[in-house]
Amino acid sequence: MTNSTRSSAYPRYALTLLLAVNLLNYIDRQVLYAVFPLIKADFGLSDTALGFLGSAFMICYMCSAPLLGWIGDRGNRVRLASCGIALWSLATALSGIAPGYRSLLAARTVVGIGEASFGTVSPGLISDFFHKERRGRVLSYFYLAIPVGSAVGYLLGGILGFHYGWKAAFLIVGAPGLLVAAAVWHLRDPKGKAAAAPEQPGTKPSLAAYASFLKNRSFICNTLAMTAMTFAIGGLAQWMPTFLYRIHGLDVARGNTLFGAVTVLAGITGTLSGGWLGDRLQRRGPTGYLLVSAWGFMAGIPIAVFAIASPSLAGCLTAAFFAEFFLFFNTGPLNTVIVNVSPANRRAMAFAVNIFFIHALGDAISPTLLGWFSDRWGLRSALLTTPVAIAAAAGFCFLCTRFIRDDTERADMP
Repeated sequence: MTNSTRSSAYPRYALTLLLAVNLLNYIDRQVLYAVFPLIKADFGLSDTALGFLGSAFMICYMCSAPLLGWIGDRGNRVRLASCGIALWSLATALSGIAPGYRSLLAARTVVGIGEASFGTVSPGLISDFFHKERRGRVLSYFYLAIPVGSAVGYLLGGILGFHYGWKAAFLIVGAPGLLVAAAVWHLRDPKGKAAAAPEQPGTKPSLAAYASFLKNRSFICNTLAMTAMTFAIGGLAQWMPTFLYRIHGLDVARGNTLFGAVTVLAGITGTLSGGWLGDRLQRRGPTGYLLVSAWGFMAGIPIAVFAIASPSLAGCLTAAFFAEFFLFFNTGPLNTVIVNVSPANRRAMAFAVNIFFIHALGDAISPTLLGWFSDRWGLRSALLTTPVAIAAAAGFCFLCTRFIRDDTERADMP
């Protein structure tokens, strides 16, 4: 790390910039779900077709991640991230001029490629700016973008969609990304000159290096936990605004505003609490991050059931706040586990594998599957399937505690 990046100011600048990018990432992603009812009415779609708009994005996101992760570990992470930001921002804006379902579907798949370019390299990039003992908190700050960006996406989508139509919402939220892409292009790599120096033979991983993750038991268990969690939260995130619209009679603007407020408050407090508590418990032993996540999942299960089953709006939103608070506990800790059990020269590949599986078996299928369930059983019954997945996430976290010490030590070996 160079002198310019050793000082506390530049890492904080890099974290702030990448956090801002991640906010736009989730705004552009979630605005789609805020305007689901408007798109459904405009194009005359079934819930299954509507849910596939979210699934198609995730399929493209996860399928492009392995190649982009390999490129990130072999090349310039900053340039790859910058190009990805510009691509997804342009595709989001193009969603706003889509004349029909197929063109909107195509635009959302391109958004997936752009976000995968950023998503595979950004956690490792940020981790390289800070010492290992601070990673839990630092990544918690970075992943504050999930609740905050999601909430802003719901809010902007709801308000803009209600007043100006869903196409205007896409056009407006897509534009800022083109500006931050230029700023990221000029970001310094925290490895400094070492990153630009000629590589020794064997230091750049080949595509075959992906097989090494199959032998990493902690990585596998952690990824399975995140997969189950992503299935549940992805389905809830995409269908809860529609749930409030159908079951509790809220219009698009009010429903998205209320759910966005709940998400941002619960997400900020839960994410920061999980990162802080994870760092503290991690000092006592290698299982700290996993235990924080596991018990957060366990606490969220009954509360999530109550939120979906409650007949009153107040009960639903109150329970939703506490359920999201405990579910967001895992954000910093589980992503830090990926960093800690992966060799430094394979971290982009590690996140690429993680991205592929958590979305392939998670929120790439949950929106469509929940839409299919909703067409047959009703939306409330469909959403009540998600706490089962949250329970599975807790189980995988507990299982991972058996392997984490050995795998962390192995990743730190030269």
